Order: sequence, then structure tokens, then C-alpha cells
Amino acid sequence: MTETVQIPAYDHAGSIPAYVARPAGTPRAAIIVIPEIFGVNPGIRQKCDKWAAEGYLAVAPDLFWRFAPGVELNPDIEAELQEAFGYFQRYDANNGVYDIEATIRWIRGTQGVGKAGCAGYCLGGRLAYMAAARTDIDASVGYYGVMIDQMLDEAHAIANPLMLHIPTADHFVGPEAQAAIHAGLDDHPKVTLHDYDGLDHGFAAEMGDRRDEAGAQLADSRTEAFLKEHLG
Repeated sequence: MTETVQIPAYDHAGSIPAYVARPAGTPRAAIIVIPEIFGVNPGIRQKCDKWAAEGYLAVAPDLFWRFAPGVELNPDIEAELQEAFGYFQRYDANNGVYDIEATIRWIRGTQGVGKAGCAGYCLGGRLAYMAAARTDIDASVGYYGVMIDQMLDEAHAIANPLMLHIPTADHFVGPEAQAAIHAGLDDHPKVTLHDYDGLDHGFAAEMGDRRDEAGAQLADSRTEAFLKEHLG
């Protein structure tokens, strides 16, 4: 079953629209699917639906609800890609962490689900890292997270497991940034890094031109095993 719900914002400034996919029975745990810069579009909803089919309560919050609620963009359409970049420039990632915290509280407080993890993509990958450092989320996974190299001073606060998927040919996260991420996180006892040689940003998208089938299946299988291990 799927629905759109309203989650009270952390600062009580409004409500966060979120797409929710529910499993057939009692959820084994919850997974917050943190979108890219393209909103809760068909690809993000499909990721939620897949998690629900595996027995999880899946929740995708609308990150841009403060200034572009309900926006859904297609990265394969140039005008929509540029529109998404504009939203990214306006977006405050600190607010994103508050929204994830609000979603965790909603899951635990109103849905009767004790454990919550996340899987985030692009901007959502950055937020997955930030959530691991700033919240008590039980496990986090980030795909091609941007700007993580600029936030490595927060790594000491990561107390629960974090996995990051890093495509080596990511044209938004260059070699120097990737090297910094490895230098800062390779020895962290709670962090697992996976490189994907020759793949680019967005390789695990559910649909569209960016998807690399073999890379997506490998990364997603690692994510599924990781979250099952730490969430149940």
C-alpha cells in the first residue's frame, strides 16, 4: 500500500510531505529513501516500493517542501536538470538533517517501528552521511554523495554503521574529493566504502540514461545485505 503523508517538521514550521510504501505485514524495520535533487519522482517511489516488497516501511520525504513542494524532475531532460541544479543551490542541507530527524521521530513515535535506516542518493547521499553523524539513525547508506569531503570533520560523531558507494568517474565528485573521503574514512570502524571503477554519478538510478545495470545491481545488493544486517 502506498500513500502520501504529512510529517510534522522538527521546528514545527510546517509539515513535510512524504511518500510512504507499506509492506504487506508488520514492517521488519523502516528505511528512509532520501531523494536526489529531482524530488520524489517515479524512480524514488520505485525504490520505496522495492523496499516495501522486502518487508520494510519505506518513507521518502520531500526535501524541497519549503520552497518547491511536490516538484518531480527528470534528469534526462536538460531543462529539468538545470531546474534541479537551481533548487540545489537554494537548499540548506542542515534543514535536510532536521527533516530526516523528524522522519525518524515520526517512524518511531507513530508507526510502531523501532529501527530506522536510510538510503540516500546524490544530495540524499550527502544527507545520509550527515544523518549518520548528527542523528541516532540505526544504519545509513549513501550513493554518490556530494560534498562529503568538505564535512569529514564530523566523522568522529558517526556511531552507527554507514556505507558509501563511490563511482570513480563521478563528474560531481572528482578524484581529489574521493581521495579525501578515503583518507578520512577508510580507517573508521563504523564506515564501509565501495568504489565502482569507471562509473559515473547516478549509476544506480532506477530508470533513465544514467543507470548502469551491473553497477546498480551490485551496489543495491550490498545495500540490501548491509541494511538487513543492521536493521533486521
